[in-house]
Amino acid sequence: MTTTSHSAIPFHVPVVDISAYVGAGTDDERAEVATAVDAACREVGFMQVLGHGIAPEVVAGLATAMDGFFGMPPDDKRRWIRPGGENRGYTPPRSESLSLSLGVESATRMNDFFEAFNVGRAVSDYPGATLLEEHYAENTWPDVAGFEPHVTAYVEEAGRVATTMTTIFADVLGLAPDFFDTIADHSIDVLRMNNYALPEGTRVDLDGDLTGMGEHTDFGIVTVLWADQVRGLQVLGGDGGWYDVLPADGALLINLGDLTARLTNERWLSTLHRVKPPLVDGTVERRRSAAFFHDGNAEAVVGPLASCVDAEHPALYDPVSVDEHIRAKLAGSRAGVRNDAAHREAARVRASGAV
Repeated sequence: MTTTSHSAIPFHVPVVDISAYVGAGTDDERAEVATAVDAACREVGFMQVLGHGIAPEVVAGLATAMDGFFGMPPDDKRRWIRPGGENRGYTPPRSESLSLSLGVESATRMNDFFEAFNVGRAVSDYPGATLLEEHYAENTWPDVAGFEPHVTAYVEEAGRVATTMTTIFADVLGLAPDFFDTIADHSIDVLRMNNYALPEGTRVDLDGDLTGMGEHTDFGIVTVLWADQVRGLQVLGGDGGWYDVLPADGALLINLGDLTARLTNERWLSTLHRVKPPLVDGTVERRRSAAFFHDGNAEAVVGPLASCVDAEHPALYDPVSVDEHIRAKLAGSRAGVRNDAAHREAARVRASGAV
């Protein structure tokens, strides 16, 4: 992992081997993992996990599928644009502004130059369940050889890693082993495959306006991120500096979402991050990532845990439904509607000097 230091103490994203929770670890081995995860959640809000159990060929299949789709001509990709409220299908470059999900008016709106393709858990995945259907739209699959099976295989594995992480979270927080099942047994789960690149031959002068993905926090419980080992992802440190983060060999990046920060009354961090892909010889160096968002049941109501509130730590949040929270966030990033409910996160963006 490479980091850029902005202070005497280098910023560090911890690397945690979670194999004791993936396989048959002993109680002592699991306790060691839980301690390391707790420290990462308190101090950084990001970690890298090894021992996650996703086979290299599954990751390679995902990368192949992404290359096949994003390598198509622009007009072919646009065939897969879905209605804005569905959070599925293709997102062209410069059609979102993630900073608005935090209630921050950025200087240039809808200027995040990444493109993406989203798939997620659908109504058909939860037969018999009563669902708020707008969060569980059926998927469409582009006519790219191998795309659906490769992506589906990765979604299953990323979902397993996400639930492994929530099992660890429950242990750390002293919760019942099934606590997260009660709020995430039919979770809004979305895989967002991202491509950071400008059309071949485009030369730019990076003057501060060109943003791969604007400053934001993730919305839900936990995010499982696969990414190329290419600079671009930057995480906001406690000192207000932005730090480059590159994944270690074979590692997945894990970060907490707003709902977990809310549950823990900010004992754990939902850390601000952004993407600023580097310029190489006047062109943007291509970078790929795939973020699996595990966001919880749409109707679940999330507020600070009683164990995280006391006289010295009063409740920082009112309870909110996952549906209400996610819709406000998406209205900011997709429709340009400033999310005024995200005042705590917006204050951190402004304090960093990012806007």
